[in-house]
Amino acid sequence: MTKIAIIPARSGSKRITDKNIKSFLGKPIITYSIKTAIESNLFDEVMVSTDCEEIAKIATSFGAKVPFYRTKKNASDYATTLEVLKEVINQYKINGFDYAYGCCLYSTAPFVMPNHLKEAYEKILDKSFDTVISAVKYGHPIERAFKLENGCRIKLNNPQKEFIRTQDLIPQYHDAGQFYWFNVKSLFKNNSLLNGNVGAIIMKEIEVHDIDNPHDWLIAENKYKFLKKIIR
Repeated sequence: MTKIAIIPARSGSKRITDKNIKSFLGKPIITYSIKTAIESNLFDEVMVSTDCEEIAKIATSFGAKVPFYRTKKNASDYATTLEVLKEVINQYKINGFDYAYGCCLYSTAPFVMPNHLKEAYEKILDKSFDTVISAVKYGHPIERAFKLENGCRIKLNNPQKEFIRTQDLIPQYHDAGQFYWFNVKSLFKNNSLLNGNVGAIIMKEIEVHDIDNPHDWLIAENKYKFLKKIIR
């Protein structure tokens, strides 16, 4: 079965300038995702979807393909991951390539390792899922969440669960925002990555970190160095 890795990496990041190619421990952060995809030996094609010549140059120098550039519409601040994936798949079809499965691997996901991609791919085949995502357990029960009124007054979201022990509450999870394996036909049929028969592989908290600002970046670098010491 033919498989493609799609790494979205547009220019114009607002919160972190040149986020997709910013140095992460000495290398452009996108190169970690490219390396992981290639080393997994899962894909017939590892490509980067971008609108930027500089990103394309870095991507190809590390072994990815950039056979075409992203359209202006799908390089905007409002373009969704789904729209980008559909554009890529459709363009490959026009070019004569039809893929059965795809994996969207984000360009700022240095914690993803080849074994994670393999585990997710095995699950999508074994369970016939439409999509398999990376997920992580909430660090604290979400039933304990509260709102702040007027900036400081607490209002419990679930006051009826205030006295239930945390160990008796059902564990809940959220999207780790790292990758999505998907069945191409299901992607177009459902027009969604998360609506349908969706499975997950559970990541450890040490393997996950959102990078949305410079402070996050520093934490992620130190977390990554710590993780590497653990798995050596």
